[in-house]
Amino acid sequence: MEFQLLGPFEARHDGARVLVSGRRQERCLLSILLLDAGRVVATERLAELLWDGDASATARRTLHTYIGRLRARLRPHGLHIDTRNGGYVLDPGGHTIDAREFVALCGRARADGDAVRRVRLYDEALALWRGPLLAGVADEALSDRLCGHLTELRLSALEERAEDLLELGEHAEVVAGLAPTIPLHPERERLVAAHMTALHRSGRQAEALDLYRLTRQALVSRLGVEPGAALRTLHERMLRGDPRLDRPPGPVYAVRVGGEWLPWSTSGHPALEFCNTWAGWGGPPSPGSEWLRAYSTLAVWAGHLDLAEDRLVSGLLKQASRQPKDATAALEEAREFRTRLYAALTDPDDVPAFRAVAAAAEDAAKVSAFVRGEDGLGRWRLPPSAGLRLPLLGVARSAADLLADPARFMIRVCPGAGCGWVFPDESGRRRWCSLGTCGKPH
Repeated sequence: MEFQLLGPFEARHDGARVLVSGRRQERCLLSILLLDAGRVVATERLAELLWDGDASATARRTLHTYIGRLRARLRPHGLHIDTRNGGYVLDPGGHTIDAREFVALCGRARADGDAVRRVRLYDEALALWRGPLLAGVADEALSDRLCGHLTELRLSALEERAEDLLELGEHAEVVAGLAPTIPLHPERERLVAAHMTALHRSGRQAEALDLYRLTRQALVSRLGVEPGAALRTLHERMLRGDPRLDRPPGPVYAVRVGGEWLPWSTSGHPALEFCNTWAGWGGPPSPGSEWLRAYSTLAVWAGHLDLAEDRLVSGLLKQASRQPKDATAALEEAREFRTRLYAALTDPDDVPAFRAVAAAAEDAAKVSAFVRGEDGLGRWRLPPSAGLRLPLLGVARSAADLLADPARFMIRVCPGAGCGWVFPDESGRRRWCSLGTCGKPH
């Protein structure tokens, strides 16, 4: 069965709604057991929660009746409520409880070292919320008692997601995503700071400063406190016009192209350059090792390497702004492809990696057109219908050409710590990648 607690209470089996009980208190009892699934909930606690500390002498008997009805309703669906150690325990088994899923996804996000994957995990977690917790089975006071930790975790997830998006340069999405939440939680100064920063980077400095003013008023009037040091410092930097607020810090060894940070050119071949958008192949990555921090960077990079025409890059950027989740998924797919491509280029015996690259190259071949360029030469081009996958497919075509060329056996890997960039070495005498990218002599 599937149980939804992060909003109006619902139970489903094979996609169809299940009426577990027509009594509000019985549904509330089930919700409490679901929130503590796998753990014994004492009878005294259940009575105190259900009757708000005013349980009658017959409360224990009434609880037993409620449990009996729930067991009869749920047993056909494989859900069991056991009596144990002076209380009751619900065995989650193979059943789905959205609150448990939410906690697990947030835990995975916090443990992930990649900002793009963290954002995607937080998106999955936050999408589980459908409205006020336990709506229809618990009033606001009881919901706060039962689910206060979930509400806190949700706000923390919003904070961390917003900060990750700012790191990735996705300030427009931060503005849109936080707008409904900020007025309700002026005390969450990390949220306010992220929203102010996003507004500032969107060219809406006056709104950012106004948000600080409104937040300060709310904190003083509701809580009797001034904003914290971090928020005050951010406000002062905005008043001074600190240019460092305009964009996230760039990665190491980067150049600015089309408003995006891109890595220095080291090989000239698109497939190799794509691998070199990550500078952590050779060891523990340093901060700034990742260039593909946002889909916009991937699209601009594809244009810079002539894998996509300028007009297509403009279209991709617009599409990404309209479909941020799809853009994030496309970026994640491209970064996964990059890992496979690097393995295929550096280890000719890695057959699974070769097959993964080949599959993407075949996708590219299905939609590519052979066109005549202004210089009179023919070339393969991808159409706008390739959508957000266009940069990936362009790289895949380039990679297929390289993997079919004996020159691939002259590819070398920079041994520099934290580098590992790939480059062609026709002379057989080069050791380090060019431009001192890893900081080593050559």
